Amino acid sequence: MIAVAYLGPPGTYAESAAQSYVKLHKWLESESQLCPYPTISQTLKAVAQDGLNYAVVPVENSIQGSVTMTLDGLWQWDQLQIQEALVMPINHALITCAQTLDRIQAVYSHPQALAQCQQWLEEFLPKAELIPANSNAEKLPLIAENQTLASIASQRAAELYNLPILAFPINDHPNNCTRFWVLALTPPTTTGGHTSLAFSFKQNAPGALVQPLSIFSSRGINLSRIESRPSRRSLGDYIFFADVEAAIEDPRMQEAIEALAPLAETLKIFGSYAIIQP
Repeated sequence: MIAVAYLGPPGTYAESAAQSYVKLHKWLESESQLCPYPTISQTLKAVAQDGLNYAVVPVENSIQGSVTMTLDGLWQWDQLQIQEALVMPINHALITCAQTLDRIQAVYSHPQALAQCQQWLEEFLPKAELIPANSNAEKLPLIAENQTLASIASQRAAELYNLPILAFPINDHPNNCTRFWVLALTPPTTTGGHTSLAFSFKQNAPGALVQPLSIFSSRGINLSRIESRPSRRSLGDYIFFADVEAAIEDPRMQEAIEALAPLAETLKIFGSYAIIQP
């Protein structure tokens, strides 16, 4: 049996991404088991240390940007390799047993989902308390017990928990989508045209980031994303994550990595992969 960990519980968008990954790879359909975990960190650890085969976690939203818990977790569990990226459309529903909006006192969901519906919430539920959860489906069992509560999740989640939808869609932007990474301990069986990496510097010096950027630009390699995360060692000390539009086997990429390595205190390559839109 091939175990696929995902950010659960059942009904999350990560579960939908995991299901799509399994369907795309026919050899997985009859042999895989989806295993929900309550947090992104635990989902990654399930593969990095606990023996599961794959992890499916969100990494970036088209509206709210990166999912920092995934980036921080990948830096920690750097033995994980990206197998594929899946881009999934995200359409949020307001799930509640309340008959009208004015009865809702609190709304639960993942911080990303709350932020993706911020304008709608300000307009239609300005007095409701917004309460972050580990996932958009985590608090759905509470909704059935209290008509003053609501949750932001998918239509499928409402069906799974047999709960009514009061409003749909409520995300502020219609083209909302999220990129998910599928991770494993082994390199991907087929590589694609995208590579993700991260690096830190030996010291925080003026212009430190200019050289790495010029290494890629001088070789005609596009960086589709670069951002910093605190190293947690001292204020102003950062780790830089980058998505590069080139495969690791590309000679230009090999040259770039060779040039970048001496400049970095730590350089981590998370693999080359394809981006799929199921």
